[in-house]
Amino acid sequence: MTGGPLELAEKRARAELGRVERRSLGTVSADAAAEFARAAGETSPRLVDPAHPAFTVHPMYLVSLLRGAPGADPEEYRPDGMYRDEVPGTDGLDVRLMAGGQDVRFLGKARPGERIEVRRVLESVERKGKGAGFLLLTVVKTYASERGPLIEVTERFIVR
Repeated sequence: MTGGPLELAEKRARAELGRVERRSLGTVSADAAAEFARAAGETSPRLVDPAHPAFTVHPMYLVSLLRGAPGADPEEYRPDGMYRDEVPGTDGLDVRLMAGGQDVRFLGKARPGERIEVRRVLESVERKGKGAGFLLLTVVKTYASERGPLIEVTERFIVR
């Protein structure tokens, strides 16, 4: 390792492997979930009208939550607009970040009024490509309520 930003990101990320982080995302708001569904182009009253007797939270709503209300403070953002802590090991480094894919597994449905917590674990750090190459980081997030896990998301991030 030469000590450049990519090497430092790799060293930092490897130090975080397996470490569990937890964050409260607050309480599921029926109004916010309906707003999300409308923004996603949904028109079914069961997704966009909290007063509908069969109202249900859009399945992707929880996955869209990265912070609880009221959101992040300005110092929590990177210059590229991502959260400083979104990609393990990269905070403050001059590296380029890209989404590398996402797998979502639905385990249950969120309900309005439930408190949601996300559990995040960095599962792998891989060096890929030729020359300096890039890093491929795999992060697993589990969104849960007091009833148990609701969604498991495996995300991959490319760090160059």
